[in-house]
Amino acid sequence: MIELTDAELASWLAMWLWPLLRISTFVLAAPIFGTQSLPRRVRLMFALGLTVVIAPLHAAPAPAVEVLSPAGLGLAFEQVLIGAMLGLVLRMVFLALEFAGQIVAQQMGLGFAAMVDPVSGAQVPVIGQLYVILATLMFFAFDAHLKLIELIADSFSLMPPGAGFPSRAALAFIIDWTGQMLGTGLLMMMPAVASLLIVNLSFGVIARSAPQFNIFAIGFPIMILFGVVVMLLTIALLDGQIERLFGDGFAAGYESLRRQ
Repeated sequence: MIELTDAELASWLAMWLWPLLRISTFVLAAPIFGTQSLPRRVRLMFALGLTVVIAPLHAAPAPAVEVLSPAGLGLAFEQVLIGAMLGLVLRMVFLALEFAGQIVAQQMGLGFAAMVDPVSGAQVPVIGQLYVILATLMFFAFDAHLKLIELIADSFSLMPPGAGFPSRAALAFIIDWTGQMLGTGLLMMMPAVASLLIVNLSFGVIARSAPQFNIFAIGFPIMILFGVVVMLLTIALLDGQIERLFGDGFAAGYESLRRQ
């Protein structure tokens, strides 16, 4: 009969518990895998599978603390915070594309045409959802899902359990990164926004010079048609831009870990 002492049982539990907390939080916050459309059971099984593979690989020994002690609760909160930090950094790439799609939809007059976002569960314009779907397909085409798993595995070497909470420099970097992503999303859609703005100005001149025309009845379908044409002309450029965004997102994830 196999007998385990309390110290051996606590060491075995700590070996799996801390990685599970970090990985499961990362899966919930990361893009694609953290979507609400993905069943919770699938996300749980995915997190458990990653834990089984990653936990024995990281060389740093688990801290010898009791799980239910104040130190153990603090360590658990540390792992949850690190996992959420990494997941949200990568989620910002998709939020930038969604933000860009919302701007284009408002310029086209399709801001009211919204659907439920499977990621956040909120109402999002269909143009924003279109860019998110394209980004999701490119995410797997560029093997970004493998790099995502590599990031969470490397996090145990850069910030092993017990290394401390993310520093103020890391949190400041994430806040700055959020602003950069929103600015990048705006710059990506700047050609479409500028083109639609010129059309709006043209309609304003027409309405001023010929008030008898019902500019709303005429201009609304023209704006939608012109917006679709602009999207078709610029969509071929999105693959390189989205790939660069993915690269910047993973680089930001590693940088946030190094700023500990």
